[in-house]
Amino acid sequence: EIGEAGFDFLDLTIEGPDAMNIDVVRVGELINQYNLSVVGHTDPCLPYAYPSLGIRVACLNDLEKCAKIFSALNAKVMNIHPCYFFPPAMMNEIVELNTDALKPIVEMADSYGLKLAIENFKEPFDSVSTFKRLLEEVPGLYLHLDFGHANMGSENGESFCKALGRHIAHVHFNDNRSTGDHHMPLGVGSVNWRNAVSALKSTGYDDTITLEIFCDDVTLKHRYLEISKEFVMSLWE
Repeated sequence: EIGEAGFDFLDLTIEGPDAMNIDVVRVGELINQYNLSVVGHTDPCLPYAYPSLGIRVACLNDLEKCAKIFSALNAKVMNIHPCYFFPPAMMNEIVELNTDALKPIVEMADSYGLKLAIENFKEPFDSVSTFKRLLEEVPGLYLHLDFGHANMGSENGESFCKALGRHIAHVHFNDNRSTGDHHMPLGVGSVNWRNAVSALKSTGYDDTITLEIFCDDVTLKHRYLEISKEFVMSLWE
């Protein structure tokens, strides 16, 4: 569907229930057929920073399975989401625990030729200061900037671009009304897309942008994607 619609790349998401097992050969054939590149997107629910060695090792192994698939499909970027799963008494250590757990994951991803990029999301991973700390303390880590998530958080996408633009490895565009992660077509919610695109361009970024728009109706989904794509291109130009 993505190839037929004329898009440039596939944001390949490996998560349940529908994409736990990837037929790498078949996906590779389709990617070549439509001349698509690949960005790797991992399961946002993996508790990879939980303070239990057994759980961390299991998550690292699962992430390595993803990395092998992405690498086989010639991806250059693999995303990861912040981990929020901790005992209540340890929630004040959430940034430290994520920082510690991300270091071996970055090394593993790098061994497969992949840049690991962490995606901004909910508190405390919604602020520039938290990401500055992560990027300083985890060598080789990059920023995956989701403008929809930033619209829900303490600092918007423009703030991230201004402070951390040179660290951006991948971008998600989707709209919402700041009250939830709605994944709506661009222009429907409250994100100021003129400012967002201008801020992103000002960083010198010229790489992949995923239109992460959700819709259960196949016909409408493609219409929403096309309208959003045309909107982004018109603003970019």
